[in-house]
Amino acid sequence: MNVKLLMNWDIKPNRDQEYFEFVVREWVPGITKLGIQPTGAWYTVYSRENDTQILAEALAEDIDTMRDILKSREWQDLHDKLQQYVNNYRHKVVRVRGDFQI
Repeated sequence: MNVKLLMNWDIKPNRDQEYFEFVVREWVPGITKLGIQPTGAWYTVYSRENDTQILAEALAEDIDTMRDILKSREWQDLHDKLQQYVNNYRHKVVRVRGDFQI
């Protein structure tokens, strides 16, 4: 059964351009290479004070594959690079349902 990695974060102030370049050039290709298929990302332009700015999701074949990926050195390296551009990173792994998941 497929599982979904739900991620959210906020872009650090004044890092928007660098953040988007990193996501396009390194983050998406990197997680894809690890075996996680990006399926969506949402950028919140206007929100309440404590709402998350970025929501993203990606799929893996099964929970064991996802666990192995999230424990890998390659994931940690990508995650560490992402932290240069974002605050308040959080993620969770859920079973895939047919509707929008948060």
